[in-house]
Amino acid sequence: MSEQDTHLIWVLADDRAGNINQAIGVAEALAQPFKRVDIGYTKLARLPNIIRGASLIGVDVPSRMRLVAPWPDLVISAGRRTAPVARWIKKQSRGHTRICQIMRPDSGESAFDLIAVPAHDRMALRENILEIPGAPHRVTETRLLIEADTWRPHFKGLPAPRFAVIVGGSTKKTTFTRDMADELISRAIDAARAVDGSLLVTTSRRTGPENEELIAERLAASGLGYHLHDWTSQDENPYFGYLALADVLIVTGDSVSMCCEAAAAPGGVYIYAPDGLASERHQRLHQSLYDGDYARPMQTGTELVPFRHPSLQPARLVAQRCLELLRATEHQDSI
Repeated sequence: MSEQDTHLIWVLADDRAGNINQAIGVAEALAQPFKRVDIGYTKLARLPNIIRGASLIGVDVPSRMRLVAPWPDLVISAGRRTAPVARWIKKQSRGHTRICQIMRPDSGESAFDLIAVPAHDRMALRENILEIPGAPHRVTETRLLIEADTWRPHFKGLPAPRFAVIVGGSTKKTTFTRDMADELISRAIDAARAVDGSLLVTTSRRTGPENEELIAERLAASGLGYHLHDWTSQDENPYFGYLALADVLIVTGDSVSMCCEAAAAPGGVYIYAPDGLASERHQRLHQSLYDGDYARPMQTGTELVPFRHPSLQPARLVAQRCLELLRATEHQDSI
């Protein structure tokens, strides 16, 4: 890439990992250098964005000190709370900076050059809104190849086909019950046993100690080869290794990020979303993944077998539109 093809790009990174991953996923898809600008908040960040507007209201002092010229050609923000900061940056640049906002900004939609929203969020479409399948992420074919090489030696004693079970858990609105945990791991064990396969299992902070204990007990009693990651340990997280090397991925339907990242992996994806686990918004995401042949529902009687599917890469769609914005800006500046 020549120097003239490189732009000054900022990624606004707040304290929510899901937001950061989406924004950085788009930045990485641009294949240009970018600067991560960490944003911290005060209690005023809870104010509605219609009040915060294009301002630094709710942004803490250390973060304000990081927001200085030269202003970027493109700023990528994700989530409601970084949206006013992106608008403020554009204002300081006298309109030069272009804004790519991921997810709803909740106010001032016309101030954004691009708003990328997942189709399941059902935002009214307008000229600056790009509807994308699922949520942007950082799982690319290149990264999966690297992770496969890294983790293959760790799993060499586990026979194929390998069944990855990626367990989320309870949310503010839904509960991952003991019965759900039991059904999930029991069906995964049965599927692996039927084909002399093995299991790759990871839980999360939302799974709950009781459910984690049950899953560990079921695996220990299964007689199958398995790798169980303890998310509380200091061991390196094998999550991307699971995505890269599993022949079948079973993911709980309570997380947009987990479902979309699994849909980027090569293994056949099954979403476990019994009644009471997934919100209406998550159910709309699941259906869009089923409709696009990225995943299949894990229902009663579903045979858990490998299958081919397209790789879900929404970050690339957003990055392409960002590049179009930057080219348009260059053209205007040259006139």
